[in-house]
Amino acid sequence: MSTETLINFAYIVASILFILGLKMLGRQATARRGNMISSLGMLIAVIVTLSAQEIVSFQWIVVGVVIGGAIGLACARLIKMTSIPEMVALLNGFGGLASLLVGWAEYGKILAAGSTSSIFTGTVIVLAVLIGGVTFTGSLYAFGKLSGKLSGKPVMFSGQQFVNGALVLGLIAAGAVYVINGGAGEIGGNAFYVCLAISFILGVTLVMPIGGGDMPVVISMLNSLSGLAACAAGFVITNNVLIVAGCLVGTSGVILTIIMCKAMNRSLASVLFSGFGSDVSVAASSNSGSEIQGELKPISADDSFAVLEAARNVVIVPGYGMAVSQAQHVVRELAEMLENNGAEVRFAIHPVAGRMPGHMNVLLAEANVPYEQLVEMDSINPQMPMTDVAIVIGANDVVNPAASRDKSSPIYGMPIINAHEANTVICLKRGKGAGFSGIENQLFRLPNTRMLYGDAKASLQAVVSEFKAISDG
Repeated sequence: MSTETLINFAYIVASILFILGLKMLGRQATARRGNMISSLGMLIAVIVTLSAQEIVSFQWIVVGVVIGGAIGLACARLIKMTSIPEMVALLNGFGGLASLLVGWAEYGKILAAGSTSSIFTGTVIVLAVLIGGVTFTGSLYAFGKLSGKLSGKPVMFSGQQFVNGALVLGLIAAGAVYVINGGAGEIGGNAFYVCLAISFILGVTLVMPIGGGDMPVVISMLNSLSGLAACAAGFVITNNVLIVAGCLVGTSGVILTIIMCKAMNRSLASVLFSGFGSDVSVAASSNSGSEIQGELKPISADDSFAVLEAARNVVIVPGYGMAVSQAQHVVRELAEMLENNGAEVRFAIHPVAGRMPGHMNVLLAEANVPYEQLVEMDSINPQMPMTDVAIVIGANDVVNPAASRDKSSPIYGMPIINAHEANTVICLKRGKGAGFSGIENQLFRLPNTRMLYGDAKASLQAVVSEFKAISDG
């Protein structure tokens, strides 16, 4: 058996492990094992690649592994759960940058050899640079929004779509010149660097008009782009396992993006170009006085305990506020107390709750909440009218009745969890301001809603203490 055959066989094994690992990530019980299996597949792929390719300097590879491993370990240990969305954005960005550098290196290799690239090679080099550049700068901008270093509101300016269109046309033109020219001479070099520069600019201008409420879709889209960039880089260096891994990431990201858009009842084009959450849209929603009526009615932790102690059917709706206060462990403890008190407890999960896809699932899994208690939006909504108490923890848009009542609202038509249909709603919130997207939640002013103000973790601990006092007494 030839060396090339052994290498391709190892790549097939690695690809199978990727697919099995991805399949196992679909269930909480097997997710940890799936992650390990995927990591094993990547280890095999890396070892085989290093043994099969001409390595310029193993010393630099060792240096890169040590530095990268140290950064990865530090991130795993030090990054808080509230910062996971922006870390994912950064990882997507650096994945795109790595693919860009592969394409750039191949261009330099062809240039140094004094040859020209074929049409196919030139095309995949351009795609690796194009997609990688857009992913890198777009992810950095998303990181800025998610981390609060930049405003979460959309940045809009006159003629913005025209500018983006011109950039796309310029990118296509520069890429075509490079491919036709084969990357040779001054024309080919200029075309390459124009393509590189425009891709960096386009990444920023594409993410600028996207508001905070759409960030889960942005994260999913950038994840898909990082996979597609890796796939293009795989074609550049003719590495089969990189092509397979890139396709898996790219296609799964596309599917997830479609699911996110469907959960918001919006098209991807409207997410990218409508400027959801802009001041004009929010003002239109805020000025609809006929819809936003009633007063905010506060409730104490003691009174919340009294309501929950009598409840027999409780639905908990987690949102980003749970992540901010790191309340997931207290939430699990409260759920156990309620169950011991004879109540049925379920967690209603909206697809776009939080700042990234699956954000709430990750937090609840960290707290060892049984996966069987997590219920999707379509399954929980028919049961909400029979629910005694709905506890909303820091969620805003995903439970806002304006989505079905207020045609002037930016989220009108978006499917929501119908928490307002429960007999009593207890909303945990730090203050009286609007959520991350800037839209006031009509749920807070309904007659059956009570507001439990303060840090969610502290508020829930106070309620749990009341249950413990009863059980100890």
